[in-house]
Amino acid sequence: MTERFAALTKVPKHPAARLLAMANQKLETKLDAPVSAPVEVVLAELDAKAAWIDMLLLLAVALPPRERVWWACLAARDLMVEGEKPALSLSTSEAWVFKPNDENRAAAYASIEHAPPKDDTVHCATAAVFADGTLGPGDLAEYPAPVGAGELSAFAMAVISLCHDTDQYDARAVVMVDRALDIARGGPGKIAMPEPLPEEPEEPEDDDMDEEA
Repeated sequence: MTERFAALTKVPKHPAARLLAMANQKLETKLDAPVSAPVEVVLAELDAKAAWIDMLLLLAVALPPRERVWWACLAARDLMVEGEKPALSLSTSEAWVFKPNDENRAAAYASIEHAPPKDDTVHCATAAVFADGTLGPGDLAEYPAPVGAGELSAFAMAVISLCHDTDQYDARAVVMVDRALDIARGGPGKIAMPEPLPEEPEEPEDDDMDEEA
């Protein structure tokens, strides 16, 4: 295991397989590591195999709820253009991260109900609402959330960010992973995505070349 995956102090000291099972998730990549392998060892093997999607899934499962929501919020901000106002689902989710109380959780819940159809940031709010394993604040707290729903919501937000620029898929994957690792060590995870690649000039069409001749 490399130092890159060491000192993940906020990750539970359970085997990766157990954390995945608790969230009703499983990896697609066939592992050489034993079932008892900790998260750090499995991450290192997945990294060596460039299994980015499985890395994001394992990180979504391994991060504690508050850290998981923050990671999702950073992914949501990847989709924003400069100067754009955050969507309500994103701003309420961030408010819950900074102050994880029932009032902010209720605001995140309400934001989901009023979100536009194509608002991907609802994944952040869903992760916040299900953070304690229940359906939400107030009376909803009496009912359990679907197993792994919060983890899967954060994972979905991460994958959406990852695929936002397919020309830099690998580079974006590295950033997504490094953010989660920094958060798992107690850091803010604020690592910027790579700048978009410059567009290649279009080749002139044959008709245009004939006119120039």
